[in-house]
Amino acid sequence: MMRYSIRGPQAGSSLLAAAVALVTLTACSDGSATGPGGPTSGVGTPSAVTSETPEPSPTPTRTYPLSTAPLTVPAVRSHEAARGPGWRPVPAAGVVVAAGSEELADEGRLLAGELKIAYRGAVAARAGDVELALGGKGAPESYTLTTRDNRVRITGPDEAGVFYGTRTLKQSVKGSGAMPEGKVTDAPAKPQRGLMVDIARKHFTAGWIEARVREMADLKLNQLGLHFSDDQGFRIESDSHPEIVSAQHLTKAEVRRIVDLARSLHITVIPEIDSPGHLGAVIAAHPDLQLRSASGRAPRGAVDIANPASAKIVDELLREYMGLFPGGYWHLGADEYVALMSKDPEATYPGLARAARAKYGPSARVQDLATGWLNDRAAVVRPSGRTLKAWNDGFFPGGVVGADKDIEVEYWTGKELGARPPTAYLSAGRKVVNLNDEYLYYVLGEPNQFTYPTGRRIYEQWTPLVLRGTTPVPARYGPQILGGRFAVWCDLSQAQTQAQVADGIRTPLTATAQKLWDERKPAMSWERFRDLAAKVR
Repeated sequence: MMRYSIRGPQAGSSLLAAAVALVTLTACSDGSATGPGGPTSGVGTPSAVTSETPEPSPTPTRTYPLSTAPLTVPAVRSHEAARGPGWRPVPAAGVVVAAGSEELADEGRLLAGELKIAYRGAVAARAGDVELALGGKGAPESYTLTTRDNRVRITGPDEAGVFYGTRTLKQSVKGSGAMPEGKVTDAPAKPQRGLMVDIARKHFTAGWIEARVREMADLKLNQLGLHFSDDQGFRIESDSHPEIVSAQHLTKAEVRRIVDLARSLHITVIPEIDSPGHLGAVIAAHPDLQLRSASGRAPRGAVDIANPASAKIVDELLREYMGLFPGGYWHLGADEYVALMSKDPEATYPGLARAARAKYGPSARVQDLATGWLNDRAAVVRPSGRTLKAWNDGFFPGGVVGADKDIEVEYWTGKELGARPPTAYLSAGRKVVNLNDEYLYYVLGEPNQFTYPTGRRIYEQWTPLVLRGTTPVPARYGPQILGGRFAVWCDLSQAQTQAQVADGIRTPLTATAQKLWDERKPAMSWERFRDLAAKVR
């Protein structure tokens, strides 16, 4: 606002004199106006002013309070306040990329379209512009956003960091119409931040998945897990084994479209073919692969890992889909193999016990055969350079065979028979990703005492250190916990429609994104955070 408003001669000479006197009284000895706005240009020390011969008063200039941090989700980690008008997207504004940063063209075009201003390419920035630039030191995915002199400059050491800076700008403008003056310095607390969707038990359209990808990008999430093979369905087109594919499925062209969109938004798609359990859709087409107990019972979804044909078909599928999913991660599954959920696996499944001893020696057990299966599947994928993942209940202690050390543990539960606490993995030096089923599992139909998670509970209680139940592991293990993902499981697939799932996960996913970006206790109350998220997203 204007500090003073001098209307001019029509106000009368006495009013003019009073105004001049007021300016004089509020001037500092160094010629600056005082007050919360700080230095005010154009107001110098006045020359002698008398009632007989008043001198013209300098025109007062606009002053500003110290800026506050932009309001975004997730919240920025650091903001250096400054005085100034900030930045608004006016018609004359544009988005440009700095010389040598031409690879940021996609980010620039996207931002320009979102802000409804021009994209001008690799040209010099001018007043009113947003400039994107690669460079500077910093952690991966970090960025600096500086708002000054009616310009915004976003820099980062990599494209992802600059992209996240554009998300901050987009949300601030959407919520308040402007980007506040000052400097944002921001980076994620955890390198792996994402959403996992069970598209095997329930078919989700490509359009629905793409909408989630765009939603994730604005939350600065960087991983989308697709669990596309399970007992109830196999949901991606296959050339090597078309007989296992469900009637409702994604075509490879649709998957490529999803992967390309995700890549453009700095999200990696992580495929999962779960084995040796959860293969019911494969067994339906190949019943000879079914595992059977000593009594003849056929547990659903479990293949006979003593049968070489089981490994052959899974490996053929792994090799086929590695070409479809070029990202840096691969999920091998390995959870809930029924043979190892019995109290006496060797007695219940004597065929597996014999195979274990034949392959690994007289002291080997069924768990060693299962661990060997996991390592063999890892060996198929590893030459592609992927980082490998498996569920925590696929890792077994005390056997003659140990899981390969480079496989990351995706910790989801401590409820299974014989499940070990997270510290058992962490103390062994393993890297862990958090998918705590107490907070991060959205299970359709709420079976087995699952209840739909709330954003408030995640926001107020959960951190990446809370891997099992509600108790955090010691903080010294923090660096080994690489992040987390919110997971949608479709056990009762018809319990909700696609639209209901999207609506149901929106708020808890937002809270998860906040706690993965900054694991500290949030400064904002849950109510304010919830209202802000609805405003800026």
